[in-house]
Formats: sequence, structure tokens, C-alpha cells
Amino acid sequence: MRFTYSVRTHVGLVRGNNEDSAFAGPHLLLVADGVGGHAAGEVASASVAHLFGSMSLLPKPAPGESTTPGADLPDLSEVLRGWIDRAHRLLVEGVAADPAREGMATTLTAVLTDGHTFAMAHAGDSRAYVLRDGTMRQVSVDHTLVQSLLDQGRITPAQARVHPYRSAVTRFVDGGDRPDADIVLLDLQPGDRLLLCSDGLTDFVDEDEIRSCLVDATPEEATDNLVRAALVAGGRDNVTCVVGDVLDGDLMPWHRRPYFCRMEGAVTDLANLIDPAGHGHAA
Repeated sequence: MRFTYSVRTHVGLVRGNNEDSAFAGPHLLLVADGVGGHAAGEVASASVAHLFGSMSLLPKPAPGESTTPGADLPDLSEVLRGWIDRAHRLLVEGVAADPAREGMATTLTAVLTDGHTFAMAHAGDSRAYVLRDGTMRQVSVDHTLVQSLLDQGRITPAQARVHPYRSAVTRFVDGGDRPDADIVLLDLQPGDRLLLCSDGLTDFVDEDEIRSCLVDATPEEATDNLVRAALVAGGRDNVTCVVGDVLDGDLMPWHRRPYFCRMEGAVTDLANLIDPAGHGHAA
């Protein structure tokens, strides 16, 4: 199995720059959103997205591509943990190279497949949804102060939507402590549709409208519909959407992957990348 996909990002109608980054390829979908109020959020999101994308495109067999019958497959959870640790070390190096970047951070929501299983890495308030047979469900958990208050029963969902600290993120990838990301296996099957998005969509467009944008549309139409809905709602933040459909097909041969991937947002500006080679200096 692998993904077919579409990616759209927009700076919005208020912000002066785009701190969102997105990557999509046959085996990896990703959204990263520079955490507001932290220095160089666009550098953090771009560098992490570029590193993950580069790792998924390295010129070697990907997880699951062994031609040996019965060969053990790498644990996707461990693969993602390794990439997160590598991204963390890259941001540490970025701060060391430029102390003005101290405090830079990014959310991360990424789904990786080896052709057989699917795993998600998630930290922050970007989101992942799965649409199956017309029913949409959120498969990520928001790492925010408001979500903690909801879980504790201290506020209602209605209060959460207007809470003054609804954008306060409690987990992210940065150059400080080792990131505490959720790593979970996803039960996906051919025909499922994934949506990964920044909070520039979900803060302003309700889930019923998000679902209506996803059904009966191609991936390209869906991403266009979603970004348009965020702009109609005021466009008060950067908005990024990755829509990926699960296909029942062989993995893409590694030598063709660079021609079958898409990057959008801050990651497309080389000036935002700590390591333009994409592999990180720390092994």
C-alpha cells in the first residue's frame, strides 16, 4: 500500500509569513507548524519537514522493500522515534549556530507506511483525520492546555472553542528537551482518506464542514476546498492541508521517489533550512 496525495498551503489573510511546512510522498505524509510566539518557527518547521522528507527518499530500500521472503520488517514506530530524535538534534545544532533561534519549535504530525502497516508521529495541535465510508474521525490528540482542561472536565467543548489560551501548545519538537511525541499504529486500508492539517484550518472551520470538503472530491479538489473554507472563515492563520488516499499498490521504487513527492510552505525556502542536505549533521 502507498499514498496518492495533494498538498495546499496558504499564508492566510492576516499573517505576513508562512510558518507551516508540508511534505507528501508515496510513503510519508507530514504537516509541521512553527509554534507561535517562539523564535524562528519557520526554521523549525521547515528543517523538521525537510529532514523527514529526505529520510523517506534516501537511496536505499525503504521499510518493507526487502525481496527476501519472510524478511523481518523494521518497526515503523522505532523508525519514527529515530527520525524525531534526529530532528531534535538538528534543532539543537541550529540554535548553537544562531542563538537568536533559541526557543524555536514546531508541531509535527506525520504518517509513514512500509506498504503493510502505518504509523503516526504526533506532537502539538496540528491534526490527523481518517475518512472511511463517509465517516470522519480524528486519530491525533491535541497537545494543548485547552485539551488538558477538557480531559479534566474543567471546561466544556463550547468553552474550549473560545478559550483565550486555546492555542497554547504543550508538546512540540524543539531544541530543548527530548520531544515527547505520540507514536501510534493506525489501522488503515485501501480506500481510506487521510487529512493532515495545521490549526489554521481546525481553529476556524468545524468538523462537519471539513468532512463535506473531503467527500466526493479528488485529493486536489479536497485540499482546494479546505483552504478556501479557512480563508472564507477569515484566514487569520497560516493554513496547510495534506490529503492522502491509501492505495492498494506496490511501494514506489526508491529511485523514482524524488519525482513523486511534494513540499509546500516554509520548507521550500532554503534560507529556512538548518541543513539543506536534509540528513542532519548528527548521526
